[in-house]
This record gives sequence, C-alpha cells and structure tokens, in this order.
Amino acid sequence: MGSSSSRLDRVPGAKDLMEETGFSETNILCLYDRFEVLDREERGYLRLEDFEAIQQLAVNPIGDRIIGAFVFPGRETLDFPSFVRVLAHFRPTDTTWSRSGSQPEPANSRTRKLRFAFSLYDQDGDGKISRAELTEMLQAMLGMQVTDEQLQSIVGRAIQEADLDRDGAISFDEFKKSVEKVDIDHKMSTRFLR
Repeated sequence: MGSSSSRLDRVPGAKDLMEETGFSETNILCLYDRFEVLDREERGYLRLEDFEAIQQLAVNPIGDRIIGAFVFPGRETLDFPSFVRVLAHFRPTDTTWSRSGSQPEPANSRTRKLRFAFSLYDQDGDGKISRAELTEMLQAMLGMQVTDEQLQSIVGRAIQEADLDRDGAISFDEFKKSVEKVDIDHKMSTRFLR
C-alpha cells in the first residue's frame, strides 16, 4: 500500500483545502473517496441528482434544503473543493480563531455554522426568516405530528420570542441570539468521515 501522501497527490488542491478548512490529510482522502462514489459518471463534479441518491438525505424531511446548500441556485454543478468547503461547516466548532487575526473566519466557527443553518430557513435569501419560511421549515420537520393550529401557535411564539425589533421576521442577529444556548456542534454534525 502507498503512503497517504502519495494518495493525496490524486486530490486536486488537497493541501490548500486542508489549510483552508482544517480537515486533516486523512479527512480529505475520505471526502475525496465519498466524492468519487457520488460522481458515478466520473465527470469531476456533482449534480443535483447525485445528491438525491444519498439515502440519508432522501429520508430527511429537510433533505432538499440541505441539498440546496450544496448546489446553490444558478449553479448546476459542484466541484470537489466546493464540496469540501460546505462540509467544513459540520466540523467541530473552531474556538481558536480570533477576529484580530489576518486569517478569514473558518467555516466551522460558531457564526459561520449559524449562518449556514440560517440559510436553510431563509429560502428567498433576503436576510430574514419570514413567518411563511418558518412555517414551511417546521412543517417539513414536524410533518403530521402537529395540527395546523398547533403549528401556527409554535411559529407565532417563535417569532414573538426571537423578533426583537418587531418587524414580523427574524434577522440573522435575532436568530443568533435566540439560539445562543444551543449546542451547535451537536445539531450540526454528520458521520461523513466514517
């Protein structure tokens, strides 16, 4: 068997991706293997259909939103570096980064993780979670477990508690404040490196 360094040579931009995302050499190799499995036609990029074939996303009630976080509107394909950058949000939170440094904020900082989560709710990209967007997300997550009346009550209460400026929607700052006690590492984790 070859060394992991010689295997790493087959991964485009591996060293830069390791530095940018904090993934180890082993992680990058594992992610590249996953990418290649998804890229069944060996095109060098993934399409929406490739993500739809992932069983865990197919059964996830918000799987389509998660897929949307990978394949952004207006972009029909995803290359390996972009794939790794999105998955970096799911690494354990980086608590060593400071705003005073010259390095950009890592994808696995608490703020970047929260921005990623916020974008799953803010489907129109206007920087706010509207009542309709929150209703749609909670309906997808809760399904038939609650009545429409219960759902509207939950949405109303969530907006009432989080909407500090009383504009009827939740901004990113309000979202961030409302989830400040949430263990984001527990909520945003996945087993993609196993």
